[in-house]
Amino acid sequence: MLVLLQQPVVVDLGKTAETTRITYTEVILSAFGVVGVIMVLAALAGLAACAFIIYRKKKAEASTPTGGTDHVRLRI
Repeated sequence: MLVLLQQPVVVDLGKTAETTRITYTEVILSAFGVVGVIMVLAALAGLAACAFIIYRKKKAEASTPTGGTDHVRLRI
């Protein structure tokens, strides 16, 4: 019975800071910005890997005498 007679607990949060509203346009533009950065990094990594493979292939062909293998030369 004493539980029903007690005063309720009230918590005063005081004045809260105002938050700025984020629009859908800002969200979409920031998402495209992140995707753009990831795409540029992936393209650069692909170009670097391609350059390394071509360099290694040219170096291997230069050290092999001509006509010594059955491989077809693409002359890239």
